[in-house]
Amino acid sequence: MAKKPPLGTGERFKQLTQKLKRKGVKDPEALAAWIGRQKYGKQRFQELATKGRKK
Repeated sequence: MAKKPPLGTGERFKQLTQKLKRKGVKDPEALAAWIGRQKYGKQRFQELATKGRKK
C-alpha cells in the first residue's frame, strides 16, 4: 500500500474528492468534507482545513 500524504496538506482531500467524482457523486467536495468531519470531529477537521488552505 502506498504511503498517504501527510495530514493538513490537502492532498488526501483532493484524492478522496477525485475518487468520489469517478464514482459519480453529485457533490464530491461536500461528501468528502462530511466524511472528514465524521472521522476527525468538527474541531480537528476545521484545523486541518485551515492548514490546507494556508499551503
